Amino acid sequence: MSSRMGSQMTATVTPLRRIAARWGILLMLASALLLMGASGDTTGQRFDRLGHNLMCTCGCSQILLECNHVGCAVSEQMRKELKDALASGQSDDVILAGFVTKYGPTVLSAPTTTGFNRVAWIMPVVIFLAAIGGLVWVVRVWQRRSRAQLATATPVGTGAGDEELNEFRRRAREETEL
Repeated sequence: MSSRMGSQMTATVTPLRRIAARWGILLMLASALLLMGASGDTTGQRFDRLGHNLMCTCGCSQILLECNHVGCAVSEQMRKELKDALASGQSDDVILAGFVTKYGPTVLSAPTTTGFNRVAWIMPVVIFLAAIGGLVWVVRVWQRRSRAQLATATPVGTGAGDEELNEFRRRAREETEL
C-alpha cells in the first residue's frame, strides 16, 4: 500500500515540477528581454527625455513635447532644433545649455540645482515646515489659554451668580407651565 501511495505522490508532484520549470524558464526569458531592451538609450528615448526637460516658449506654459496648440510654430521649430542637436551627436548637457543660451533659463522645465536656483528647491520645504511649526505653536497657545480659563472658572452652583441663575430657572418654569 505504501508503494502505491508513493507512486501517486510522484505522479502528482511531477506535473507540478514541470509547470514550475516552464514558468521559471519563461520568467528568465522575459527578464533577459527586458534587460536587453533597457540596455541602450535610443535617439527616440533621448528626444523624449530632453523634450520633457524643456518648455515651449509660445506662452502656453506647457512642456515642449506636450504643447497642444494646433500648428504651434514655436514648438515645431524647437522640436526640429532638438532633433538636429541629437543628430549632430551632442551630449544632453550641451543640448540643454544651447537651449538656455538661445531661449533663456525659463526654457528649462525645472530649475537647475546650482547657485541661486537652489532657493527654488529649498524654499517650498522651508515654508511648509514653518507653516507646520506655526500651526503647532498656535494649537499649544490655544490649549494653554483654555486650560488657564478652566482653572480660573468657578463651578456652577458655588459662585455669586448662582442666585441669579436660580432666579432665571424659576421664571422659566413659571412661564412655561400650562
